[in-house]
Amino acid sequence: MGRKLFGTDGVRGTANTWPMTAEMALHLGAAVGRHFRREHAGVHRVVIGKDTRLSGYMFENALTAGLTSTGMNVLLLGPVPTPAVGLLTPSMRADLGIMISASHNPAEDNGIKFFGPDGYKLSDEVEAEIEALLEQGVQPAQARNIGRAQRIDDGRFRYQERVKSTLPAGLRLDGMKVVVDCANGAAYRTAPEVLWELGAEVVKIGVSPDGLNINRDCGSTRPQAAAEAVVAHGADVGICLDGDADRIVIIDETGKIADGDQIMALMAARWAAEDRLRGGALVATVMSNLGLERFLQGMGLRLERTQVGDRYVVETMRAGGYNLGGEQSGHIVMTDYATTGDGLMAGLQFLGEMVRTNHQASDLARSFQPVPQLLKNVRYGAGQAPLEAASVKGVIAEAEARLTGHGRLLIRKSGTEPLIRVMAECEDEGLLAQVVDGIVAEVQAVAAA
Repeated sequence: MGRKLFGTDGVRGTANTWPMTAEMALHLGAAVGRHFRREHAGVHRVVIGKDTRLSGYMFENALTAGLTSTGMNVLLLGPVPTPAVGLLTPSMRADLGIMISASHNPAEDNGIKFFGPDGYKLSDEVEAEIEALLEQGVQPAQARNIGRAQRIDDGRFRYQERVKSTLPAGLRLDGMKVVVDCANGAAYRTAPEVLWELGAEVVKIGVSPDGLNINRDCGSTRPQAAAEAVVAHGADVGICLDGDADRIVIIDETGKIADGDQIMALMAARWAAEDRLRGGALVATVMSNLGLERFLQGMGLRLERTQVGDRYVVETMRAGGYNLGGEQSGHIVMTDYATTGDGLMAGLQFLGEMVRTNHQASDLARSFQPVPQLLKNVRYGAGQAPLEAASVKGVIAEAEARLTGHGRLLIRKSGTEPLIRVMAECEDEGLLAQVVDGIVAEVQAVAAA
């Protein structure tokens, strides 16, 4: 059974444009509520969190209406990071968790992510079953069985305590100056409070959400402002989160940026030394740098690769019994502590290592030398399929032949935006640029035709 509505991370699109309309959210809420209602009598709960997008109010209300129409009781958390929903769903004995967020996308977009009762994101199979229910239509509950909705005021604080508990008892950040960029998103209060409570001097940016400025010139996809702030304030380190705080990049004291691959390398090495890295492997996607793979091999560890999407990383981790994984983009998944990527939690692990080793951020953020990697995105229009064009296939085949023995090529459609992502790695940077630019030019030509 295929999926039409769900992408790599839930349902996503431009607000008030299909599929991200209030009407669709209403029906989707009813379908997912019917799917997760247990057959036995008792209370049926769903927790809903959101980021700071203006459209979050609309989708929160629409989902609540659909869910309560099937007898689900809705617990509204308000603005919280995505990993808080993964944590609080099983903690509150809920049947389902929902996060309303388009993550790193601009404010005009929004999305709906679902978590099962165990706090993990839904599988492709379950999403397909929900889509089938959506197409069939859902019989609402009888009037006396309609669900209720209520606000949960302390959800954010419950999550903050869990995040702090991932550091060793007694470890403090006293004397450390930290720039934290919250992307005007879901962690705009959570992240600064956690860092301050642990003793850090906190320089805050991206903490004034107005519903329209989430991820705008800030956050993990636009870390330049935070890098400038680190240097200007003489900070020890910078932490950049994205709109829903499930991903992170680190900025060292010189203003240089370290991506998820470098963070995972540091953690894998440390956990392996402590005999905590289960399975002797790190799980990451096909996008992770070849340099990371070589670094792990040098320590006798493995890199288990998956398709792009933190959900697939987690599925592989659970199936293989691994406890550390993530994405180059900054999703860091530690299943000992969380059910999904957690940017703040990963940031604390990095800060904890700074304290433990008494090393500067720059010493810890460069575990390996990356193989030159180039990624370019090409936007295409609705209904177009540039990768199916014969001319594009020909250019790709030629590029693969040129890279044989020298590097690798990865081309894919984004699961969250109408983009073709063209990525290549090669020690020869001249060849790298030629290959990527040639494919991009042909995809652009087809998309413009």
